[in-house]
Amino acid sequence: MSELLHAGRVGRPHGLDGSFHVVQATPALLILGSSLHVAGRETEVVRRAGTDERPILRLTLAADRDAIEALRGEELLAPREAAPELEDGEFWAQDLEGCTVMTGERDLGTVAALIALPSCEALELESGLLVPMVADAVKRIDVAARRIEVDAAFLALDRLEDGPRHQDAGPDA
Repeated sequence: MSELLHAGRVGRPHGLDGSFHVVQATPALLILGSSLHVAGRETEVVRRAGTDERPILRLTLAADRDAIEALRGEELLAPREAAPELEDGEFWAQDLEGCTVMTGERDLGTVAALIALPSCEALELESGLLVPMVADAVKRIDVAARRIEVDAAFLALDRLEDGPRHQDAGPDA
């Protein structure tokens, strides 16, 4: 597991003092006074404003609008040891990336990303298959073993194997 966790990305500047909007934010890692890594350099959060959904930060690394604009799009990384403890059933998204998703002995593929959908988060497999992160779909997650067990019936995987269920209504059918 990585020693650095994704805390967000540098977004558009906010004002002239080097403050910026954070996109793809992980609010629990964006704490005033905390240490972050940006573009390979360590920096400190000296201002935290906005909301958890739309945080605004200023870092010691960037003193003005031009400096932060040069970092736009860069990933913000936080040391794992500074992260809050997770509750049972909670995981850092990047710890799930690369895990093998299985249903019984059948390998469905590897997790490429954890994405936010309107109703829940979902595991996106390299094949494009989406697995909702709900109890009915995900039976067990073992981060240490890099394995996630899912319910094939809930995901209707048997129907995917059969192919499309429509018939061609054309004259040659």
